[in-house]
Formats: sequence, structure tokens, C-alpha cells
Amino acid sequence: MQEDQPPADGKKAAGWEKDVLEKLVLATVREQRAARRWRIFFRLLWVSLIAVLIWLFYQDVTPRTVVVQPHTALIEIKGPIAADTESSAHAIVLALRAAFEDPAAKGIVLLINSPGGSPVQAGIVADEIHRLRALHDKPIHAVVEEVAASAAYYIASATQNIYVDRASIVGSIGVLMDGFGFTELMHKLGIERRLMMAGENKGFMDPFSPPSEAQQRHTQMLLDDIHQQFIDVVRKGRGDRLQESPEVFSGLIWSGQRAVDLGLADDLASLDRVAREVIQAETIIDYTQRENVAMRLARRFGAGVGESALLTLRDSGWGLR
Repeated sequence: MQEDQPPADGKKAAGWEKDVLEKLVLATVREQRAARRWRIFFRLLWVSLIAVLIWLFYQDVTPRTVVVQPHTALIEIKGPIAADTESSAHAIVLALRAAFEDPAAKGIVLLINSPGGSPVQAGIVADEIHRLRALHDKPIHAVVEEVAASAAYYIASATQNIYVDRASIVGSIGVLMDGFGFTELMHKLGIERRLMMAGENKGFMDPFSPPSEAQQRHTQMLLDDIHQQFIDVVRKGRGDRLQESPEVFSGLIWSGQRAVDLGLADDLASLDRVAREVIQAETIIDYTQRENVAMRLARRFGAGVGESALLTLRDSGWGLR
């Protein structure tokens, strides 16, 4: 008696299911392998990026070849003068100290092209120039390219001489504080300002509240104090060369030629001429403190990039916590 044989179509069904399962398993394995390769790739990419940034960060901010021959030390002051720029007091002071302390630097030139900025930052630099001039027997001059206004002229006035081009813009010896007021607009729109404060003058700079006469007088007194500090620095630096008049300290700007006539500048000259004829060291070496690549990236993108990289490495199982 012959045993019952399973139907042929049953064998085909079982084989089909087996093939499908094998294909699914193989596809899953391939996907897992691909995902693992991508994870490894991105881990290596992040590690490489972090390694490069660390390497760049620890490079010298302004690498210079050691020069032993006599030379003129150049320090550029360009753009706004503020704490978070390359023309910050910190960067300029570092360059000044390096130049004054270098025995091969026979003189220093501040090459200025700046509309001004923070009076605090300018005051720090001017004070340091006066301190270093007293410590070292070394000349320091300012050469104005396009403009040396406001805080930039504040710094220039601390040097021994100021050289300009005929068309340079010089001056703006004054202080300002600006803002906006929206009280009339709020009144027209029927908007009520509700400001809670402790201290009757705590909100006196609030643009949505009208300032009182006492607050306006206080603000003007503050501006006058800073303005007088500016005037005192200019008088100290320029001395008898300055042709004083009410207009000189009024915040006006002058052409380079007119600045020479008023005693705000000394002569018409370029950087090369000052190095060659005044300091008598024609070779010019740049001492400007400039940010490296890593610092510029950090300033541009902030800490978010670094945090993202650390989170990625942590989540990928590299043991960073």
C-alpha cells in the first residue's frame, strides 16, 4: 500500500515561502550592514572634523616667521572697534605688546581704516599705548587709510604722529546714543504699555515709555562725561599741535588735508613712506592678531555645531557622555 504523497502544489507553496523568507533575511542583513557602514562613516567624519578644528584652534593666531633684521611693526585696525571683532582691545593690545617688546621692531605703525566703535575698547587701547610708550623707547605712529573717526581717532590720538591721505576722513570727536520711541504710535493704535519695575529710573531707556526731563538730563550728563574723556585724550596726545575751536570737538569730520591744518593730523604720508622715511626701517612685518579658521567658525556658527557633534558621537555609542 502506497503512502499518501503531499500534493505537488503544496511543495511549491512551501518552497515559495522559504524563498521569500530567505530574501527578506538577506535584505535585512544587507540593510543592517549598510547602516553600520554609514554609522562608521559618520563617526569617522565627526572625529576627523573635531580633530581638524582642535588642531586649527591651537595653531598660533597670527603665525609669523621670526625676523631678526630691523623692521617696522604693522598693526591693522580695520572695521568696527568692539569686543567681539578683530579690532577689539584685546587683539590690539596683544599686538602692541608683541611689537614693543620685539627688539628688532624699530617702530610701530597703526594702519587705521575704521569708522569707530566702543569708547571703552578705544580707551583700553589708548591707555596701553601711553603705558608702553613710557616703558619702551620706541616710536609709534598712526597712518589713516580711508577713515579714522570717533573711537578710531581716539586710538590714533594716543600715538606720536598721525599721517593721512588728502582724502582721508578724520575726526568725529563726539559721543552719541541712539534709539527709537514708539509712544505716539502706541497711543494712536490704542496700545497700553504695562511696565513693572523696582527703582523709578530702571526703565528710562525703554522705547515704549516717554523719558522724563530728569532722565534726559541724566543721559546728556553721561554723554558729556564720555565726550570730555575723549577731548582730554585728544588734548593729551596732540598737545600744542591742536588748533582748538568749538567745531573741532563738535563731532564733525574733516578731510585729511583739513585735519592737518587743524592739527588733528601731522602730515600726508602712506604706510610705506612712514616706514621708509620716518621709522627708517623699510621692511614691514605684520603683527596684527587675526582669528584662525576655528575661531571664525566658532564665531559664525556658535556652540551649536560642537554640541551637535558631541551628541552625534554620544548617540552612536562612542562612549561620550
